[in-house]
Amino acid sequence: MNKKLSAIALGLALGWSALASASDLIVTAVANESRPAADRALDAGRKPAEVLSFFEIEPGMSVLDVFGGGGYYTEILSSAVGEDGFVTLYNNKGWENFVGKQVDERLAGDRLANVDRLMAAPEAIMDMSDQYDAAIFVLGMHDIYVSDPENDWPQIDRDRFLKGLYQVLAPGAVLGVVDHNAESGSDPAVVGKTLHRIDPAIIIRDLQAAGFVLEARSDALRNPADSLDKSVFDEQLRWKTDRSVLRFRKPE
Repeated sequence: MNKKLSAIALGLALGWSALASASDLIVTAVANESRPAADRALDAGRKPAEVLSFFEIEPGMSVLDVFGGGGYYTEILSSAVGEDGFVTLYNNKGWENFVGKQVDERLAGDRLANVDRLMAAPEAIMDMSDQYDAAIFVLGMHDIYVSDPENDWPQIDRDRFLKGLYQVLAPGAVLGVVDHNAESGSDPAVVGKTLHRIDPAIIIRDLQAAGFVLEARSDALRNPADSLDKSVFDEQLRWKTDRSVLRFRKPE
């Protein structure tokens, strides 16, 4: 083997080694016994190690957990990025009203020291000056099409919000999206509110319009047996829905 080929082979080997190490750290983060038992009980249906490995989360990263809810993924990310990284758990007022106490308990006593908490209107993301290495948007994309002011969920300016997400990510950063699939061509404002689902083509269309590039899809959470016409909270479907796992990237 000549020197040029040797150098290429070495570079590939080092690259695969780094990816394997990052994936191992995510598996370790998921296995962390300090995670709440209620979280660990959801792992089989949510497959966080596979999802975060696919999103290429690595130690030292800064990660924005968009509509992170009670912090299921935030806790895993906190461990995965380590002391040299940090995580922002972001919710809007509607989410904060719903999960605020749960987040209080999760962050009590500074138990996740590299996590900060942000509550802001989605449109305000545009005004942030941060530059994150990655963002995840898990099971929340369908909500940005919903208007439910009676429950503190006013209509979101989607264009401004998605462009804001693009702006706060560093060039080359990943945006990882997971959501429950809806039937092709379904109205996101309707199925988002009634079934908590979204046609993945809508996700792709609107994130590409904001500037992101769809890089890859994972089948980790696919379920062809899901008829796509029932609420994700249906007893027989909970954590068994057909879900899209999409990796977008902000161009360099």
